[in-house]
Amino acid sequence: MEKSAEDKARERKALRAALLEARLNLPDRQERARGLQQVMRIWLVGRPDTVIGAYWPIKGEFDPLPALHRWKEDGELQGEATRKRIGLPVVDKVHKTLTFHAWYPGCPMEEDAYGIPKPKGTEVVVPTLLFVPCVGYAPGGYRLGYGGGFYDRTLATLQPKPMTVGLGFGTAFLDDFEPEPHDVPLDAILNDHGVVWPIG
Repeated sequence: MEKSAEDKARERKALRAALLEARLNLPDRQERARGLQQVMRIWLVGRPDTVIGAYWPIKGEFDPLPALHRWKEDGELQGEATRKRIGLPVVDKVHKTLTFHAWYPGCPMEEDAYGIPKPKGTEVVVPTLLFVPCVGYAPGGYRLGYGGGFYDRTLATLQPKPMTVGLGFGTAFLDDFEPEPHDVPLDAILNDHGVVWPIG
């Protein structure tokens, strides 16, 4: 029997809650985080991007900012002609989309409408590569987020569309996840073991 939309929504909500609970209670979080930092740094070698969007970690998420700061510093040490920049999301409450504002260590920060730190008074940047947090992720590059749809709406408006890369711990893999028709797959997914998607 086909599940109703309400049943599917309830199942997703329960799955999201279980994954968040498991992530918050990871006994080996630091070890996994070190592994994913390393995977990220290796993956970024040779990428042509000069503006990368990321996120401020909440609810036990992996923190991508140390690896990105290292990426930025490496470019500066090598005397690259174009300055590399990191952008963090700022929520547009009216349109429920995100814009990205420049971030750097020590950057003035303030809380957004959801209590998440965001850069204060820095310029808007347009990332060509976007690291996206995953509550869960599945074969085919599908991501389970928090259910707000911010990233989906943002990606529909960003031009040119950035490459999207999911970040999550190995414990967040879902082998029997059923994407919904509106779910847009990510271009790549990295976890603490390596590149999960695309396969091979």
